[in-house]
Amino acid sequence: MNGETRQADSPLVEIDALTITYAHRDQRQVAVQDVSLSIAAGQVVALVGESGSGKSTLAQSLIGLLPENGHIDSGAIRFNGVDISGWTQTRFDTIRGTKISLVPQDPAVSLNPVRTIGTQVGEMFQLHGLRDRREREERVLDLLARVGLSHPKLRFGQYPHELSGGMRQRVLIAIAVAMRPQLIIADEPTTALDVTVQKRILDLIDDLRREYGTAVLLVTHDLGVAAERADRLVILKAGRVQERGKTRDILDDPRSSYTATLLADAPSLAKTILHRAASAHVDSAAPAAILVENLVVDYSHGRSAAQFRALDGISLTVHKGTTHALVGESGSGKTSAIRTIVGFQKPTGGRVLVDGLDVSSLKGESFRRFRKTIQLVYQNPFASLDPRQTVADILTEPLLNFAKVERRERDRRVRAILDRVGLPATTLERLPRSLSGGQRQRVAIARALIVEPKIVLLDEAVSALDVTVQAQILTLIEDLQRELGLTYLFVSHDLAVVRQIADTVSVLRQGRIIETGPTASVFSHPAENYTRELIAAVPGHREAILS
Repeated sequence: MNGETRQADSPLVEIDALTITYAHRDQRQVAVQDVSLSIAAGQVVALVGESGSGKSTLAQSLIGLLPENGHIDSGAIRFNGVDISGWTQTRFDTIRGTKISLVPQDPAVSLNPVRTIGTQVGEMFQLHGLRDRREREERVLDLLARVGLSHPKLRFGQYPHELSGGMRQRVLIAIAVAMRPQLIIADEPTTALDVTVQKRILDLIDDLRREYGTAVLLVTHDLGVAAERADRLVILKAGRVQERGKTRDILDDPRSSYTATLLADAPSLAKTILHRAASAHVDSAAPAAILVENLVVDYSHGRSAAQFRALDGISLTVHKGTTHALVGESGSGKTSAIRTIVGFQKPTGGRVLVDGLDVSSLKGESFRRFRKTIQLVYQNPFASLDPRQTVADILTEPLLNFAKVERRERDRRVRAILDRVGLPATTLERLPRSLSGGQRQRVAIARALIVEPKIVLLDEAVSALDVTVQAQILTLIEDLQRELGLTYLFVSHDLAVVRQIADTVSVLRQGRIIETGPTASVFSHPAENYTRELIAAVPGHREAILS
């Protein structure tokens, strides 16, 4: 920092009246407006807001990584007392990694797929002057062990695709802390991770913060994570600060109506969690919409004869008109289960009955008709919607696939289903990229419902959404069930959401169901240690989940 040092009692980071805009053709769009905040050494400050709130833009400006069309119009960013807001990329290179580091959101994108883990972590040491290859390797191995990766020597020579999501995120943290920076910017570092992996990653960041005295700017839309991990909160909406202060003070007495809404919409933070499982009785004599009996699914390993057992004799029942949740970590078998139930995967053993039909026996025209009975809503609506089709085309296509419906009737049904999921008719001519995440998910739900199915499988259908949008979609899902008598199989790793929406639940671990029953009973009195660990890993007010 050119020899300049921070005064002992001054903040490490001071953002003062910062305004950032993006250039779009001949116009400028304000992304951050008159934002001020500070971060002290060793402190965790959480920047909380929905998509489009400006939180990532603010984080990028701190490390000099604004897109080319981004511009700081006014204000200052002081790091160690020095205003870095006007620095060139060359000058930022002198502090990136050494003074300020970034842990990005998506390790699958952030790590180079054709370079080994050891090479990518070692590059940080090489860039900052460590030329001796043997010493560099020793430092990398020590660092991989420090961030909790098992068998560091093995990981050193592996490629990113050979590691789990949690392991890849640990590699990114290793890169971020390699030079012991004064500030770590953690940009949604656990969004795509299971709750237990999420907890381990956040514990790791916290351990490193305590050990090195590092400050952390935690960028997140998850108020549960922020509530549990941050000393202070800064709430952003549309580029403006809505509220800032000590975490406990804001949680206990939010001054902003927007903050109060965020708190009310976050399932793990709600003062009272409303769930049908505590009040509704599931009639075990009611007919089964889905019946799974001793289901086994094996996969072959490439050309070898070796088999991997994804599901090992699972059985479950989903009664008509109810919601059953399937929960478990990545690799537990959730995806194999829903693929088999919907008919995309042939079972190795056992059977699946959907509305009385044996799914594995269906072929040709009978299977096509079956696809009207059960529909699937995926986690990522942007990936599952054809980017070249308008919303009208997306909703019309299932009608053309399943029945010959005249154009006037097709148009009527498309408009009716769009209205039912709460979207205006003007949405029909838009492409998916012009819609928000919540709007895209409403379109995906409308596409599933337009063929009038009896059963809907929801595969992590709200996990990628901000809490307020998530709350809207969950309300929509429940309203549609009441109105249409739908049966849901709800697949999720978010136990707070499951507690809110599901009548019954099954807990999957390593291909086996280890616990099943009414949701209220399983959550209040879990019989298995694994279930207790899942519940304990939920961030925020866990007592609300257990109550």
